[in-house]
Amino acid sequence: MQACGGTAMMGSLQQPMRVNKPAFPLKGSRFVGFPHQVKLNSVKPCRAQVEGSLVTGRPSSSVSASVLENSLVDHGLSEADPEVSSIIKKEKERQFKSLELIASENFTSRAVMEAVGSCLTNKYSEGLPGKRYYGGNEYIDELEILCQKRALAAFHLDKKKWGINVQPLSGSPANFEVYTAILNPHDRIMGLDLPHGGHLSHGFMTPKRRVSGTSIYFESMPYRLDESTGLVDYDMLEKTATLFRPKLIIAGASAYPRDFDYPRMRKIADAVGAFLMMDMAHISGLIAASVVANPFEYCDIVTTTTHKSLRGPRGGMIFFKKDPVLGVDLESAINNAVFPGLQGGPHNHTIGGLAVCLKHAQSPEFKAYQNQVVSNCRALANRLVELGYTLVSGGTDNHLVLVDLRPLGIDGARVEKILDMASITLNKNSVPGDKSALVPGGIRIGSPAMTTRGFKEKEFIAIADFIHEGVQITIDAKGLVSGSSKLQEFLKFAASSDFLLTDKVSSLCSRVEALTTQFPIPGV
Repeated sequence: MQACGGTAMMGSLQQPMRVNKPAFPLKGSRFVGFPHQVKLNSVKPCRAQVEGSLVTGRPSSSVSASVLENSLVDHGLSEADPEVSSIIKKEKERQFKSLELIASENFTSRAVMEAVGSCLTNKYSEGLPGKRYYGGNEYIDELEILCQKRALAAFHLDKKKWGINVQPLSGSPANFEVYTAILNPHDRIMGLDLPHGGHLSHGFMTPKRRVSGTSIYFESMPYRLDESTGLVDYDMLEKTATLFRPKLIIAGASAYPRDFDYPRMRKIADAVGAFLMMDMAHISGLIAASVVANPFEYCDIVTTTTHKSLRGPRGGMIFFKKDPVLGVDLESAINNAVFPGLQGGPHNHTIGGLAVCLKHAQSPEFKAYQNQVVSNCRALANRLVELGYTLVSGGTDNHLVLVDLRPLGIDGARVEKILDMASITLNKNSVPGDKSALVPGGIRIGSPAMTTRGFKEKEFIAIADFIHEGVQITIDAKGLVSGSSKLQEFLKFAASSDFLLTDKVSSLCSRVEALTTQFPIPGV
């Protein structure tokens, strides 16, 4: 973030005094982004008006410009940097062939990718629409206002009651911006414990280390699941909150397959005089489509990422009540926490992609997609139960399932490795009662990404069977590792030429890829 200086005030923020000068005058130059091999000129003026698209970089044939002595050549990626181009091609192929089952991932649309890859990335626009610290932002203002309107509409919110900031760079920064806005250092917060499905940014710490930055600057007390049911223990949350007296209670999770009881959490927050915030990062798409419960009816603040179930670019949003809450003007506090508190210029290309995404989120097709996400996940969960697996909470209400592998004598880290070798991408995950986050007892499986590619219930039943086959290979492989129970020894063995189960993994991989390559990837 660039520092602001000077003493002139605009609202509560300082007016910057820096002056940016170009390295050379640009009048008469052809813009970088026009056809390949075009040279830039800064000596003689251009005698014709530039027309055409600044996004595609195709000017009209009437453009006239002279040649720079020191030219800048605008090559495409494959010519300018074959090494990076090759890596991107390999990643594209991996995504196409793999079962992408990480619950926090998705495939965004071509339209979003075009906006993110546009000339919007060139513009600096510190501040909010109408209150910028640079000139030339008339269209950036138009874009951000449009994005704000679409965000409120996508989540069915009254603009008189709710405000929105679309500048956060992602979900974790959005959360910390909220904390900065409404808390003082060492104020108390309560969020769902990480081993019980919570998120790092909600204040995770261990007896030996304050792992999350949230737990460094604020005092954190987690609430947990009832391990007998796999559901949030609201009774214990209420008892703990009464004793701990937090200033903020956080709903939301990264590995919780059920919905939250917002009325109960609102009652608890009111009883102890706390703000109630929902981090809906994982389920924002489901909420927009009214597939799960609506947190806006009960919460003071709602944060989210934009690239998970919402299918947007990699960004974040903060929604806040317009009326003061506990004596705090949330709109002023949160906007100032975003800039200049914790960020500099917003990523306008991301805001452009987000605006595109939020338009789609209001469509009937988007609602049908979100219903399919939940239906697919339930089909997956039901098949895993049929195969004898233990699921945290016994099933799912949303986009993910959390599988407890400990009854099988295996862990999530080993299973993740073998499945990765078979083009099945998911993640190891802590389950209630785990002692290690590096060798956790479970795996987390999500349905949004493959639903985007067109998978239905039938394919997700097949996914469960593929995962089961991979787990059985992992159990066999663990038995072949001689003289050591350490994870690193297992990973080294699985990657070696001595791995005796290579044929089984290859067979599984070929069948997985035979399925995935029947379905296209949007945007690429």
